[in-house]
Amino acid sequence: MTGLKTDPARFEVVKNALFAAAEEMKIVLAKTAYSPLLKVAGDYSCGIFDAAGDMVAQGPDLPIHLGSMPDAVRAVVRAFADVAPGDVFIHNDPYDGGSHLPDVNVVMPAFHDGHLLGYGCVRAHWPDIGSAQPGSYGAVTEIYGEGLRLPPIRLYRDGKPDPAIEAIIFANVRTPSERLGDLRAQVAANLRGTQRMAELAAKYGVATFLQIMREVLDYSETMMRAALRALPDGEASFTDIFDGDGIIGLGETTDVPFTVKLRIVKKGDTILADFTGSDPAVAGPMNAPLTVTASGVFCALKMIADPGSLIPPNSGCWRPVTVTAPAGSVVNAQHPSPVVYANHEISHRVADMVMAALYGISPRTVMAGSQGTSAVITFGGLDYRTGDRFVSYESVKGGFGARPTKDGINAVASTVSNMSNTPIEIIEMSFPLRVEEYALVPDSGGAGRYRGGLGARRVWRVLENQAQASVCCERSVTPPFGLDGGLTGGPAVTTLIPPNGIARTLNSKGGFLAPAGSLVVLEAPGSGGYGDPKSRDPAALSEDLLDGYVTPAAARRDYGFAAT
Repeated sequence: MTGLKTDPARFEVVKNALFAAAEEMKIVLAKTAYSPLLKVAGDYSCGIFDAAGDMVAQGPDLPIHLGSMPDAVRAVVRAFADVAPGDVFIHNDPYDGGSHLPDVNVVMPAFHDGHLLGYGCVRAHWPDIGSAQPGSYGAVTEIYGEGLRLPPIRLYRDGKPDPAIEAIIFANVRTPSERLGDLRAQVAANLRGTQRMAELAAKYGVATFLQIMREVLDYSETMMRAALRALPDGEASFTDIFDGDGIIGLGETTDVPFTVKLRIVKKGDTILADFTGSDPAVAGPMNAPLTVTASGVFCALKMIADPGSLIPPNSGCWRPVTVTAPAGSVVNAQHPSPVVYANHEISHRVADMVMAALYGISPRTVMAGSQGTSAVITFGGLDYRTGDRFVSYESVKGGFGARPTKDGINAVASTVSNMSNTPIEIIEMSFPLRVEEYALVPDSGGAGRYRGGLGARRVWRVLENQAQASVCCERSVTPPFGLDGGLTGGPAVTTLIPPNGIARTLNSKGGFLAPAGSLVVLEAPGSGGYGDPKSRDPAALSEDLLDGYVTPAAARRDYGFAAT
């Protein structure tokens, strides 16, 4: 390892200890959180940061947070020059390093012998952060309607919470006891991370520990530059059409699609991702802060340049990457544009767009379009079993795109996401809902030499009381793309079937009332295929038919295959 001032063996030990500390934070959070979204689905990220706010180590969490978590910590660094042991800070402002309001950042400084070492940060999605819509996923036109927005504020001093700050927070959410449990879990996870940092500083000395943190960033930068040099130089573009922003005009039944344009310039050990030409900000919450857009770029580039996951994911990785977009565009949102959907929907789609653009430069290193959405569904109301309010937030899994040498993967979180499927038993135990079906959607994987992964279908029955629900699921208009002759994957479909049995297809985004006894059906998108379907191995296609992944009709139509 050239360029190290530290003994290489010691560098490796401390580097791996930092990543182990971030992983420990994840375990602490999962074991102490209250909401199923955190303790089971895993919608959070944990990281170790230096004193300037650069991410040094991220746990095995969500790539969606790669670009924006450092900005969240830097917001605290800018706001507070007087940090002290026992401090804890909280904020969720998308226009000051956050992503969207439900993603709440809890930041804790680490000290040893009076020296500031850096910070721990846990970003966790709270199932409710206020607003008129349970789950805080309404189709509103200003960020003021999206819930409680917190600038960087000091939540703890001398290790004790400020009761006035907590009172403000919990007065603005529907399930305060669950939110308190999740918040305490975030603090506990940070405490573990900062304790590990202090232990390392005590063992190796403050100066050596800080030097190694800087070298970890340089190490990742060096490795990323080497990985980028291995890719061909070139310039390529891709334009994608998004379903819309959730705002339905008078007399209309669906919202209006919008366009995002991407130009990639790969030169030597650098990459430029330029979104010039993308549409201006939209009225609804599909506007992404630039750090959210950058997270989609970073995630795709990490997958392309480092398929073996050898490069530690941190701020050093992204020094060779420049992401630009016109201020006020849909991919570089400005206050007070609403943003709640864009955090995952734009970053998902941007990751796919980077894959599609780089297909023109390095086709054997990319994959076809994945689900392109987090396929979010929320339910809220009164739980007839307890008389208390409830809020359920789920992300239904879709297809992972086909690769140049492999089929896609069925019903998993893809690209920017890394969440688990929420078990049916957990949903039914926690909320007044019954899951009546959970299955793969046949033919939703795009045909190809390598087939795209299938999306999942989930069907909920609302029990006893009506629920106020919302959906946010891209790819209902433009399905996931195929590459190299592969076909598109299946689109998303959301349906409400009230007790009278008259089904209604819902818009891809927005709130709706689900009467007691009604069914809500969400089919998450599949993913695109890779290569000419006619060249698929007949034995593999026969297995698809046996497994029910492909129906006989689709085998004839898309593959020219007739089962015998």
